[in-house]
Amino acid sequence: MTVLLVTSADWPAGEPGAAALDAALADRGVESRWVVWDDPAVDWSAADLVAVRSTWDYMARPSDFLAWAGRLDQDRLLNGADVFTWNLDKVYLTALAGVPVVPTVAADDVASLSAAVAGFGTAVVKPRIGAGGAGVLVVDDPADERLGRDFVDHPELPTARGPWIVQPLVESVRTRGETSVFVLGGRAVSQVDKLPADGEIRVHEHYGGASTPVPLGPELAELSERAVDAAGALGGRLDYARVDLLHHDGAWAVSELEVTEPGLYLDVLPDNAQPFADLVAGRLE
Repeated sequence: MTVLLVTSADWPAGEPGAAALDAALADRGVESRWVVWDDPAVDWSAADLVAVRSTWDYMARPSDFLAWAGRLDQDRLLNGADVFTWNLDKVYLTALAGVPVVPTVAADDVASLSAAVAGFGTAVVKPRIGAGGAGVLVVDDPADERLGRDFVDHPELPTARGPWIVQPLVESVRTRGETSVFVLGGRAVSQVDKLPADGEIRVHEHYGGASTPVPLGPELAELSERAVDAAGALGGRLDYARVDLLHHDGAWAVSELEVTEPGLYLDVLPDNAQPFADLVAGRLE
């Protein structure tokens, strides 16, 4: 049985720590190969299963990415194009019912963006389509001049010009950081805690953040599984997810639900390869 692990041209060998996943799949008798999603030479019909992994350039070409996913056999694509469609736009956070979510307001123009900032006091502004912390701003003044111009910090990210989502600044991110729980096949399997660098709120490594595997907490496991169940109402089958959580107003809340191309953090948590390989092998039976 063959699975294609989908990546981008920037990561041709796969996500960081990919060798752990390659070995775990081989141990289960699954032949795997990393391929680039927009490579015209790839024969997608030859794969028994397709797993999107590190397609992190989609944010510059979201329409092309969704069109590619929609052309595949959905029965052989983990999560699937319907899931990718709602997940690429962070406005899904306003529709995620039944679980605590960091308050989120959608803004389509500078006027609504300024109004949302005023409502939260100190706010985090994010492009509705984006990843890796690109285009994120912390703003405490609704008249901040950055809200009236292109504030993109990555020229290849046109979505930073709007529309946006606006959330309150969760101050605990500076001290407690962000927690990610991996939910594979509907079951929480592991947890990584992430801390930003001094003066930052973004926990991503390229902004100086650090990620540390920790024992899976029962409370966070239960909340993350409920979040994945709730996301089922948004459309599509959820095979895998990474639930990002912040401690807000004395309780844990979902900050994002990564179900398109969440990294497995295999470079710091290689054991994540085992349950993901089990998921793949189970779908191939």
